[in-house]
Amino acid sequence: MLSIRNVLRNTFSLPKNFKLIPNVNELWASISTGPQQQHGTFYEFRTYNIKPEKNAAFLKLMEEKFHLRTAQSEPLGCWSIEYGALNQVLHIWKYDSYAQRARVRAALAQDPQWMEEYISKALPMLTSQHSEVAYLVPWCSIRRPPKEGVYELAAFHMKPGGPAVWGRAFQAAVSTHAKAGYSHLVGAFHSEFGPLNRVHVLWWYESPDRRAEIRHMAHGDARVVAAVRESVAYLKSQKNMLLLPTPYSPLQ
Repeated sequence: MLSIRNVLRNTFSLPKNFKLIPNVNELWASISTGPQQQHGTFYEFRTYNIKPEKNAAFLKLMEEKFHLRTAQSEPLGCWSIEYGALNQVLHIWKYDSYAQRARVRAALAQDPQWMEEYISKALPMLTSQHSEVAYLVPWCSIRRPPKEGVYELAAFHMKPGGPAVWGRAFQAAVSTHAKAGYSHLVGAFHSEFGPLNRVHVLWWYESPDRRAEIRHMAHGDARVVAAVRESVAYLKSQKNMLLLPTPYSPLQ
């Protein structure tokens, strides 16, 4: 009986060099969410819908008073939307933490010059506004454009499941397009608050006509077509907008 017991013990015991997973939940979390950001920096996309007759006045007010806002935190960029939506302005703000954003918002609310000279005049010009929080995808960093130009913001609403489901296919589609030299990738962002399973890709072009030329060339590139075809299987919808930078956009 003793010898049988020893045989069973040896048969079902783990090798000495075998290491147990310290936390199985961590493994499943990694599988379910895909690669994670290694820092707390996030970006807030703020879209302002302006009354049509107030669009020019709103842009003029921003040009005159926006320094009061940028004194509190760093914008990635500020644009008016030329194609894809009318009478809209988009701001993207960079924050190192949610605590920093809370401090900035509190400071602005207590700044009489900001409230009186900007907010009190801007609010009557708006019909609505929208806020969305996003992180840079782990394989991307902000790359400033080489000179002045125009921007395209492509918003992709992906099927549920997160980056573990569609992350690799999406990365291949964007990276193949960028590495082929067709476009300058400024950044790719994955939504955290707002519509979920949405990715924003910000591209730079020298001009709208140059964008049209590049798109025509890319559509004939077998590498790009193959990568895009794979990612489309995970796509629910897509929206593109052409953005014109304002004079006070840091990316210019």
